Amino acid sequence: MKKKINVLITAIGGGGHGEQILKALRLVGDNRYCIFGADANPHCPQFNLVEGHAALPLASAPNYLDRLFEVCENFKIDALFHGCEPELKLFSQHRETIEAKGIFLPINPINVIETCMDKARTFEFLKAQGIDVPFFTRVSSTIELDSVKEFPVVVKPSLGGGGSADVFIAQSRKELLALGAYLDLDGATRDFLIQEYVGSPEDEFTVGVLHDMNGLYINSIALRRMLTGQLNIRSSVPNRTGLRKFGPNLLISSGVSHGQIGRFPEVTSQCCEVARLIGARGPLNIQCRLVDGKIKIFEINPRFSGTTSLRAMVGYNEPDILMRKHFENEKIEKDFQYKEATILRSLTEEIL
Repeated sequence: MKKKINVLITAIGGGGHGEQILKALRLVGDNRYCIFGADANPHCPQFNLVEGHAALPLASAPNYLDRLFEVCENFKIDALFHGCEPELKLFSQHRETIEAKGIFLPINPINVIETCMDKARTFEFLKAQGIDVPFFTRVSSTIELDSVKEFPVVVKPSLGGGGSADVFIAQSRKELLALGAYLDLDGATRDFLIQEYVGSPEDEFTVGVLHDMNGLYINSIALRRMLTGQLNIRSSVPNRTGLRKFGPNLLISSGVSHGQIGRFPEVTSQCCEVARLIGARGPLNIQCRLVDGKIKIFEINPRFSGTTSLRAMVGYNEPDILMRKHFENEKIEKDFQYKEATILRSLTEEIL
């Protein structure tokens, strides 16, 4: 009998991409993987879904790596998946040490991770490559807000991402200045990105482009978001700009996406070119809206998506594909077929 591949997924609680990877690999169902989980919450409900589990400190803790390696040794781990962005950064910085232990680490090169996790740097790179991007500027003081001439705009932290945390809409200079005061720009320890608000919520997509770890393109997939309720809308404000093209409300999506999933070639073809220019190796996710036939990117995440399990449900299982290529040298057909569907999410409850 073929030996099972021992997989450790970190940060499997909290509804992030760690839980998504767990759900995707549980769908494989052919006894290929022995799945272990870790989380900072010792009462993580997802511990009930894995073969073995362990509590890990936060990635910022000085003993995090020692504890991680102890867990990997105890469970004889063959492949390691991060479940949150702080762990992605840490794994990237210690990639050689992790891989020297014989552990498969399916993450992008450090230059891709560092570029994409800095939103201003991402847009500077795209602009230099000739990609048409919305207006943007990095600000660290209220006086720099004077450079913003057109509204509405989105205000968000320049570094990091996930779940649209600390993201706001300003429809006028008065609102932008009020936001600057609220965020304490002059005293803040982090920079913010001011970005042009573009397109209609009906044309918002989250797009996955998958390359193998050698940089060879495998496939792409898109989810056209249905922004219909509190679960998938982070912020909604009435459109007071007088511009009908934005719709009746200006919306910012949450990290919990659902909707129509499929190939959407008018979107994925453009995103594939962006991923190629960036030099992706592994999973890459592009958040965008389609405006007059052109994608307008507002974020790129160099990791597995918050829709990983939805993709797996239609036959596009990214963590499984990468491990099949790595451990079994399986030939994966380029642009392989998968189903198209509408997938909706809801909340579930657990008694602990």
